[in-house]
Amino acid sequence: MSGITSTTALWYASRATGVVSLILLSAVMIIGILVNRQGRLPGLPRFAVLGLHRNLSLLAVAFVAIHVLTAVADSYVSISLAAIVIPFISSYEPLWLGLGAVALDLMAAVIVTSLLRRHLGRGVWRAVHWLAYVSWPVAVVHSFYSSHDMQTGPLLYLGLVCVAAVLAALGWRLIRARTGLPRADRVPQLMADQGLLARAGDR
Repeated sequence: MSGITSTTALWYASRATGVVSLILLSAVMIIGILVNRQGRLPGLPRFAVLGLHRNLSLLAVAFVAIHVLTAVADSYVSISLAAIVIPFISSYEPLWLGLGAVALDLMAAVIVTSLLRRHLGRGVWRAVHWLAYVSWPVAVVHSFYSSHDMQTGPLLYLGLVCVAAVLAALGWRLIRARTGLPRADRVPQLMADQGLLARAGDR
């Protein structure tokens, strides 16, 4: 291809927004994994973390929407509107596009329940919100296998960096969970530490 033309613009737009969506969704995953029970990240106040997480999530949704719409509008392949929400019915790459539809449906469920959060029980909302973590690996597999661009060269390395970053965040969170004290044990431990300090001061 010699450049972007009217016939290739949608193709480029779909690929570009797909890559940006992967980066943004990975960033949302990393923040969600690293946030502690109080909704904080090291060095950042709670309101800043919530704002960053919310804005990145909204930006990711916007890019995913553009990615889906440009893929459907692109005449290079035939993707029906139904195939973007009903998994595995596409005539083109049914498995990999079907996984994209699954990821989209899971994200849609999270968005809808977030909008209706005040009308839902906290347990129901949290259970559905965990779908966001399920949608990410499904979206990653869709990204790698539905586009040949993601299987070689710089985009492959970019995708692998996103996967490595999320796995590193998950590893850090698991290590912190294993080494940290349970909440019920924090007060007794704090009191014990205070007693040791007091005895050391008496000496």
